[in-house]
Amino acid sequence: MSTESNPSATLKAYHDKISAQINEAKTRLGQLEAKAKEQNAQAEVTVINRLKTTKEDIDRKLQNLKTTNEAQAAQAKADIDANVAKFKASVDELATKLKMHVTK
Repeated sequence: MSTESNPSATLKAYHDKISAQINEAKTRLGQLEAKAKEQNAQAEVTVINRLKTTKEDIDRKLQNLKTTNEAQAAQAKADIDANVAKFKASVDELATKLKMHVTK
C-alpha cells in the first residue's frame, strides 16, 4: 500500500482544511448573530445558538480524529465532511433569511 506515506501529515492537512472551513463559517455566523440581534430576530438567534453547538460538535469530532485508528478514520472523515457541509449550508440559509428580514 502506497497510501501509508505519512498518515499523521495527511490527518494534519485534513484537520487544517476543515478548521479553515469551520472558522470561515464561524466568522459569518458571528456577523449574522450581530445582525439578528440588531433586528431583534429571536427565531434566528435560536438557530444561531443551535449552530454554535453544531460547530462545537464538529470541533470535538475533529479532535477525536487524531486518536481514531486508521480503519475508522475514513468513516470519521466522511461523518465530519457531512457535518461541515450541513453546518455551512445552515449558515448560508440563515444569511438568506436575515437578508429577507432587511428588505421587509
